[in-house]
Amino acid sequence: MPEMNTSSLPDLIFTILFFFMMVTTMREVTLIVKFDKPTGTQLEKLARKSCTSFIYIGQPTEAMRAQVGSGTRIQLNDKYAEPSEVYDYVSAERNELAEVDKPFFTVSLKADHNTPMGIMTDVKQVLRKAYALKIVYSANKPRE
Repeated sequence: MPEMNTSSLPDLIFTILFFFMMVTTMREVTLIVKFDKPTGTQLEKLARKSCTSFIYIGQPTEAMRAQVGSGTRIQLNDKYAEPSEVYDYVSAERNELAEVDKPFFTVSLKADHNTPMGIMTDVKQVLRKAYALKIVYSANKPRE
């Protein structure tokens, strides 16, 4: 009885692996707030996006507005939150990082340009209490 030829098996495995890598998307967060980022002139890209935690602030999307009403909301991961919940969120995000990455932990605020400063101040006060002092504001380049 002849043995089965398995020389093409690695090629088949890599082809299937490559196929799944191409068709799979990595979802980070489903946005449930709308935000139109402000424009800025002195913009820089994030150096270590893996050490960055995102907080979204804006109006609820049309689909969510019927459930939560209108008004500016804070989104942490995939749910709405109050400013007081930001402390636990930031602490949990920092604790997930490796010890060598903790000094590079940054919080990125992605807020609508019409967000009231009261909410921004509340979030920044909680971030100060959580000792998350590196804050980045997301913005777009001005259109020419």
